[in-house]
Amino acid sequence: MSVSPSRLAAISAANNYRTTKTVDFAGSHSAGLFGKNVFNDKIMQQRLPKAAYKSLRKTIDSGTTLEAGVLDIVATAIKDWALERGATHYAHVFQPLTGITAEKHDSFLEPDGRGGAIAEFSGKQLAQGEPDASSFPSGGIRATFEARGYTAWDVTSPCYLIENANGVTLCIPTAFVSWTGEALDLKTPVLRSMKALDVQARRILKLFGHSNIAMVTATAGPEQEYFLIDRNFYLSRPDLLTAGRTLFGAKPPKGQEFEDQYFGVIPDRVLAFMHEAEAELYALGVPVKTRHNEVAPSQYEIAPIYENANIAADHQQLMMITLKRVARKYGLECLLHEKPFAGVNGSGKHLNWSLGNGTQGNLLEPGHTPHANMQFLVFCAAVVRAVHRHGALLRAMVASASNDHRLGANEAPPAIISIFLGEQLADVFDQLKKGKARSSKAAGTMHLGVDTLPVLMKDAGDRNRTSPFAFTGNKFEYRAVASNQSIAAPLAALNTIMAESLDYIATKLEQAPRGKFNEAVAGVLTEIAKAHGAVIFNGNGYSEEWHQEAARRGLPNLKTTVDCAPVLAARSTVDAYEKFGVLTKRELQARRDIVIEQYVKAIMVEANIVAELVSTKYLPTAMRYQTELAQNVAALKAAGVKPDARLLSKVTGLIADLHAEVAKLAELRGHHAKNPEEEAAHLCHAVLPQLGEIRRCVDALEAVCPDESWPMPTYEEMLFIK
Repeated sequence: MSVSPSRLAAISAANNYRTTKTVDFAGSHSAGLFGKNVFNDKIMQQRLPKAAYKSLRKTIDSGTTLEAGVLDIVATAIKDWALERGATHYAHVFQPLTGITAEKHDSFLEPDGRGGAIAEFSGKQLAQGEPDASSFPSGGIRATFEARGYTAWDVTSPCYLIENANGVTLCIPTAFVSWTGEALDLKTPVLRSMKALDVQARRILKLFGHSNIAMVTATAGPEQEYFLIDRNFYLSRPDLLTAGRTLFGAKPPKGQEFEDQYFGVIPDRVLAFMHEAEAELYALGVPVKTRHNEVAPSQYEIAPIYENANIAADHQQLMMITLKRVARKYGLECLLHEKPFAGVNGSGKHLNWSLGNGTQGNLLEPGHTPHANMQFLVFCAAVVRAVHRHGALLRAMVASASNDHRLGANEAPPAIISIFLGEQLADVFDQLKKGKARSSKAAGTMHLGVDTLPVLMKDAGDRNRTSPFAFTGNKFEYRAVASNQSIAAPLAALNTIMAESLDYIATKLEQAPRGKFNEAVAGVLTEIAKAHGAVIFNGNGYSEEWHQEAARRGLPNLKTTVDCAPVLAARSTVDAYEKFGVLTKRELQARRDIVIEQYVKAIMVEANIVAELVSTKYLPTAMRYQTELAQNVAALKAAGVKPDARLLSKVTGLIADLHAEVAKLAELRGHHAKNPEEEAAHLCHAVLPQLGEIRRCVDALEAVCPDESWPMPTYEEMLFIK
């Protein structure tokens, strides 16, 4: 273990950290805590006149425009509630194309003209804000000098209060658009796609004879994986601090090979952090349900239950912010990068997605005999068709420099987008290919051979953790989403391609002759099963055989962001998004350009950090040790003893290799590309591999240099000292 002073200080701080009780769940039960900082339905009923409440509720439930005159009434009620809770400012909160949350704060106070001030908050201030749009990524939609942008209140996502030690802020979830009305954010496409999905899903339900059809909404429940390490280690690692991942680090003697971390006992310090983070999230109305140790050392997961997709996207952003903020109160750092440590599992964000409404329920609920549930089969077949037609788009929506390190590795879904349906549904679709489904494999029970243990209900099929898009009972789990990514972009994509498929099916069925509806449904299901069944795969997605089989099936295998970016503005993508008014060609091209721009910047930052750390930390450390070894060899020779110079030779060789590899990196960094696409390809195929070669040299030096002289916290320290 280390004896380096700076690392010893970090180790001592971690070892001596003691948690204090900050959440009294005994005195204030979590049920009473839930939603206390949210302007939720209960508060709306209490504070709004009955007519205003009904109008607002109608807008939320059915997507209609808020009636004239109601806005000012709602704004006054929200202001009074917030002021009573100690709020001094309000903030329009939005999700720009950086992927993080942005907010502009304004005070409630305005001068009264008599030397004093009064609290004002009008309907216009609630509904619309104007942050500067010039410095956010726009992909060319806006020039730098064109600054005007607008935020628009998302009525369907409740306002909430963020408490700080020195004050309270009212937060208003909003969409963010340019002066020209083009989407500069991630939420606007989600809202547009949900509208499209509602229209097309209702067409299908009407065809099945339903007359009382409530608004159909997409629902989401994203599982969040993350790492926690002592903050002292984090601040001692410039690569973690700046790039979010360790660009160097020798493999520790023990990693995750014993699989003893997974669902293991949660350390006290971590559990105390989880309690406080969950308490804050409860107060904000985020329905967190599950927490546990993940596979890698110091890796954990938190997962909420389902909500409407746009609210889930807002809550997911709040979750990431809360995890990072609360972790620091416990002397910890929450790492949301997909691959902060090499050699152990990375982190993802499994996006559980479904659709339904208040009258027909979950539309992806198969029932006990899915082969006979024609309505379910139509919606399920629509998913199969959508994912087969737009698998490349789904992959592109989660593409980033950081997620490229994870997708396709042995702990994550492959970059090939396929669907796992499970044994029962796969069998039903095989029957559909032949003309008609006549049976469903039944679920059963499992007797464990011990009378005191309960009889377990056995599902009709197993789960598959290697599938990027898996059916898990009454929903699909999209497992390729990045751990530090907003879920909004993949949600909008899922909703849009699903709307397209439902539109295709509804159009076919609406043309069916009178009295031939069932035959028409059977025909469409058989057509889809035959034309799009290639995307269904229940096997091992990690195997090389699957990669070969997927190629034979014609499924795309987009391994890098450079491969994915063109898909964002491809003809098939533009057609789908424009048809349903989700994004225009120009808005999609902007997103493609931003993805490339962000990728280039991310790799360039990593290259800069590598060059700096090698020249200022690793090479000086190695050369000092080389000098010590050389002096030892010289002293032994002078004493007449034949020295063993093998370690000196090894260190000398590694230093020479490191000098050579750094020189190659310098040459590669001097590359001049004709355009951003060429620059991204150069960074992907030349610079990134070179960073790997430099890491190989440094990690080899770490394995032989004296521990007390090594300048940075090691994997062993960061992953196992809690």
